[in-house]
Amino acid sequence: MFVGHFALGFGAKRLAPQVSLGILFLASQLADVVWPTLVLLGVESVRIEPGVTALTPLDFVHYPYSHSLLALALWAALFAVSYVLLARAGTKAAIVIAALVLSHWLLDVLTHRPDMPVTIGDSYKVGLGLWNYPVAAVAVELLLFAAGTGVYLHFTKARNRQGSIGFWVLVSLLAGVYIASLLGPPPPSATAVAWSAQGIWVAVALGFWVDRNRVNRH
Repeated sequence: MFVGHFALGFGAKRLAPQVSLGILFLASQLADVVWPTLVLLGVESVRIEPGVTALTPLDFVHYPYSHSLLALALWAALFAVSYVLLARAGTKAAIVIAALVLSHWLLDVLTHRPDMPVTIGDSYKVGLGLWNYPVAAVAVELLLFAAGTGVYLHFTKARNRQGSIGFWVLVSLLAGVYIASLLGPPPPSATAVAWSAQGIWVAVALGFWVDRNRVNRH
């Protein structure tokens, strides 16, 4: 899942209005921020296997440190506590951030084949395989994205032109990347996948910028 994770980041603004959209994006995509770096370092691995699922050719061979339930619980605690200490935020913000980090595992379990590790030992894996049903998978993800962006748009308003145009640029960019990933050819290598995944940082940076130019309605 891609835009579905960002959808939860958008929607979480309603629950934690004082937290920047950039932080909410980073929390919802923390697993996919850690993962490409670990792949490039040779700690985790992915293969290009066209047909491994109907929707994506990526075979996630080994990624317990970024995507296991146990690892993400630890990442969630670390991120939430760090944010509270650095931003002097309250308990509610910490809970929302931790929940977003953990939500990544739940959404990936929905879409992945049984390759999502539960423990760091990587011995037990789960996955409901929605990616093997492309129409349903795309519909679910786009509905999530529409709902999340709708909540953010309803709960915030632009304070200037940058806040208005920037929001639609961000939404268009995320949707465009998602559509391109569906329609494009398989990536040439695992290294190319890992480097392209670093582009999530662009969305995080845009999240900070857009949110700085919008205000909460309530």
